Amino acid sequence: MSHLTTPRAMVVVNGDDIHHDLLNAAGVFQQLGTEAGFATRRAMGTSRFVDPRPETAEADVYLLYTAGGHFATEQQQALAAAVRAGKGLVGVHGANIMGRRGDGLDPADRPLFELLGNRYLSHGPGHHEGRHTVEIVADHPVTAGVADFDLFDEYYEFELADGDVTVLAQRHRADGVAVPVLYVREVGAGRVVYLALGHDMRSWGEPPVRALVRQALVWAAGRD
Repeated sequence: MSHLTTPRAMVVVNGDDIHHDLLNAAGVFQQLGTEAGFATRRAMGTSRFVDPRPETAEADVYLLYTAGGHFATEQQQALAAAVRAGKGLVGVHGANIMGRRGDGLDPADRPLFELLGNRYLSHGPGHHEGRHTVEIVADHPVTAGVADFDLFDEYYEFELADGDVTVLAQRHRADGVAVPVLYVREVGAGRVVYLALGHDMRSWGEPPVRALVRQALVWAAGRD
């Protein structure tokens, strides 16, 4: 990827908006991509990675803000191949919601699970959302300049696909258990970021969250 040309980002939303405001999220994250220096396109639907059209193929980094919806296995595999070849991926909040088979993962979603690196399990014990402190636990380009901050947001707990992640931020449950909210990983020649924060505008409007998203896009695209 030439660093002399304007980098490109694509914000992909998918699913329904019953629990997550996909329409407004697309605009918010497009704006953050623009602020981060990317020519940023909004896109609806995940049936775009197999034999991609130019607007998808030319993106340096994809941001997924999804709320279920069909994501075909072959499309997951094509996205994973693109990331392994050097594309970036930033998964935000519900991007980790995948199908279940009994108590485990639906095999149809295994490529996404192994690419993103986790799958949603639950909101955890107690209330599904509330005010909590986000602790920055590692120095990294994604967290540069961001100190610990308080936030009202929805709680997510998830299962990691493997141990090959670097946790950058966490929160503590009421029972003291530390739960990751931000990590990075490398997949082949590509980079992946997962941010569990971002349920609605109460989160998207917070300057630290906005900074994390901008810096996640830059790092995942290999432009740090």
